[in-house]
Amino acid sequence: MLTDKQWTIAVLGGTGKEGKGLASRWAKAGLSVVIGSRNADRAKETATEINAAKPPLSVTGDNNLKATQTAEIVVLSVPYSAHRETLDTIKSAMQGKILVDVTVPLVPPKVTKVQMPPAGSAALEAREILGDAAEIASAFQNISYEHLQGNGEIGCDVLVTGTSKETRAVALELVAKAGLNGWDAGPLENSMVAEGLTSVLIHINKVYGSTHAGIRITGVANKNKPSQEISN
Repeated sequence: MLTDKQWTIAVLGGTGKEGKGLASRWAKAGLSVVIGSRNADRAKETATEINAAKPPLSVTGDNNLKATQTAEIVVLSVPYSAHRETLDTIKSAMQGKILVDVTVPLVPPKVTKVQMPPAGSAALEAREILGDAAEIASAFQNISYEHLQGNGEIGCDVLVTGTSKETRAVALELVAKAGLNGWDAGPLENSMVAEGLTSVLIHINKVYGSTHAGIRITGVANKNKPSQEISN
């Protein structure tokens, strides 16, 4: 568990809006974060931007493979078009690690239509690509980057699926460290539901004139509440 060891988290795609928001929140929570990108210079530039926060943070940046090599937990937050390529790039460095896949298989221009890959979901595709090299969790698909890049309380929940109960527990702690409510949503096969909900939420945003629709789980007590607030 993260409370037992100060792990390093590599956020691949951390130069994007979603990945940058997650990296910033984890850094503010005191976790060790390295930004990963196909372009190491761009990763370092994003790390510098995050580190400009007050109080100053200490995020680093490197290319995807090197970032993966330095981390115990790898968070994949890339456009679906780069999903397979990125996993192929880091596969040799994933042995014994945990992958938290944030990717949603959106296929422009019809992003309001659920379009799952042959594997069933992006997370299940990641399991096919990595095989037994890593444990895999799926999370954060239904949280808008507008929420993640802010400092206030987020009124949305996060569904977490994964290859084992232990893997889901680690991902749930990451959710809490980011200042969000997380729920154990079962095995990785259930990731298709959370990923598919993203297109539904995009449709709702379009119809009702919003940019950050989310989901809330009701009718059950939440044991995975955020461990701390994100400071300004």
